[in-house]
Amino acid sequence: MKGIILAAGKGTRLYPVTKPVCKPLVPVYDKPLIYYPLSILMMAGIRDVLIITPPDDTKPFVDVFGDGSQFGINITFREQPVARGIADAFLIGESFVGNDTVALALGDNIFYGPAFRRKLREAKAAVADGAAIFGYYVADPRPFGVVEFDTDGRAISIEEKPKHPKSNYIVPGLYFYDNSVLEIAKQVQPSARGELEITSVNNAYLEAGKLKVITLDDRYSWFDAGNADSLYESAGAVKAAQRSGKLIGCPEEIAFQNQWIDLGGLAALAESMKSSRYGQYLSSLVDDLG
Repeated sequence: MKGIILAAGKGTRLYPVTKPVCKPLVPVYDKPLIYYPLSILMMAGIRDVLIITPPDDTKPFVDVFGDGSQFGINITFREQPVARGIADAFLIGESFVGNDTVALALGDNIFYGPAFRRKLREAKAAVADGAAIFGYYVADPRPFGVVEFDTDGRAISIEEKPKHPKSNYIVPGLYFYDNSVLEIAKQVQPSARGELEITSVNNAYLEAGKLKVITLDDRYSWFDAGNADSLYESAGAVKAAQRSGKLIGCPEEIAFQNQWIDLGGLAALAESMKSSRYGQYLSSLVDDLG
């Protein structure tokens, strides 16, 4: 499976915060926002990742990640010349995906919760012949894609930004697809907003009877850090969750857990950030495991 992170948003809802830096690179407590979706893809066992950036803004991402080899993964970059919607990621990334399955993560979404690897394995298993998305309960679902379920808990419709939602379950920014998503995305027509909506892709799988919706209960947290309030709330939530002593969204630790880097590689990463609390956390892992 290949992984794509759509990180091409200019972050205009966060101006002036995002004038000097792309939205996915702004800090969420102790790490850049994009660390969180990257960590989710790595947790899913994905080692080949394409990061889609805004036009003429690839260099800052390269400065942060290089080619990904420090995490034992391969990172490549492509630009989205014009913001055309989420489904455009599959048109941009077609040659990158090739004949593989693919997971798409939005560059401003944060997920965490107990045993999240199990949820990711469930999603990956569903794409043997189809797709898997997640359903997350929110108080006001109107700004999102909303899933309607029948009395047996099966998804029967997905509606983008409805005025009158049919449920409180929305589709957050993490999607798993078989290879047919590349052709499906080509058939998507621009919506009234002028965007290639990911809801159109998901509905194509739903109509074919090949879409699995995995609901996340209240043990799981999700944040769309796209405006100042949600960015502030997500930073506070990450800080609170990390009081346990365990970091959220730490690609170095996940790389070691996946056996993609060895203890020496982890120690080198820790040394490069030794003056920060983040680096000291990595050093403590090295000490505990050494």
